[in-house]
Amino acid sequence: MSENTDPTPFADAPHGDGTPSDAHEAPAHEAAAPEAEAGPDPRIAELEAEVSAMRDKWMRAEADMQNLRTRTKREVEDARQYAVQKFAKDVVEAAENLKRALASLPKPAEGEDKLLTSMREGIESTERSFMGILERNGIKAEDAKGKPFDANLHQAMSQQHSDEHPADTVMEAWTPAWTLHGRLLKPAMVVVSKGPAQAG
Repeated sequence: MSENTDPTPFADAPHGDGTPSDAHEAPAHEAAAPEAEAGPDPRIAELEAEVSAMRDKWMRAEADMQNLRTRTKREVEDARQYAVQKFAKDVVEAAENLKRALASLPKPAEGEDKLLTSMREGIESTERSFMGILERNGIKAEDAKGKPFDANLHQAMSQQHSDEHPADTVMEAWTPAWTLHGRLLKPAMVVVSKGPAQAG
């Protein structure tokens, strides 16, 4: 028997199911056309607007709170300084009475009675001590005599012509101007110059 030397009939056949070897499979999918860019998300814009509104509200609330703290601090300070205003008015009356007591005594004279000298020195010492206490507590007296009339500090009890004092100058002060921490407590009672009398 002779061997079959014919080439196998499938020698040229492609591997697989008989599809030609140089054939290429089609791509699984075609490249998609680029999508048009989407516009801004309206939800994001809405959230940003809410954040901005909340920030504005917070800043206004913080400003209101700061104003409240400042106002409260000022009111507390005012209350602390001026709560005793009515009492202070009564106290300055006592100070003025001491001054009137001194003014009512005779002027110092040689050979005067020792009792009178002791009385004067005692009242003077008491007045100095009393005035020191008042000043340490913010109560001050300002002598108005010789100063320009100031309606914020002085109360004119009368007006007189004067050749020695220019018009609107305090000629005489019956009481000083009293202040409490810079605020008027009691105005000075004064006599105001009208200037020289006009020749008739």
